[in-house]
Amino acid sequence: MEENSGRVVLCGANAYEQKYYFNEMFSKIPESIKEELHIICVLFTEEVGGVFTIVFEEDGSVSLETDAYEDDILYDEISSGLLVREIRMQRQELLESLSLYYRVFALQEPVDTLLREK
Repeated sequence: MEENSGRVVLCGANAYEQKYYFNEMFSKIPESIKEELHIICVLFTEEVGGVFTIVFEEDGSVSLETDAYEDDILYDEISSGLLVREIRMQRQELLESLSLYYRVFALQEPVDTLLREK
């Protein structure tokens, strides 16, 4: 599931269809990380509703995105923004590690260059 803009969806959950998606292109990610991502996505949609996705940007950074159907009166846009910020703060190390993983294995950036950036 790659978009034309060079962005790639890692995983996501949909409260409307009660489904979770994980991009098999990243099947080599450790199982414990996959489980953590599953929990983050599903708990987000359980609490806020709508659709939640974790996306790799073209530069390798990680974005957390949430959306809802236009007529969904139960979706709380303010709570979704607060929850995204909370996830970013509490899971910062996980998100940075995912970005590094993507930059090394998908974008084929040299590891030594990435480590010097730290």
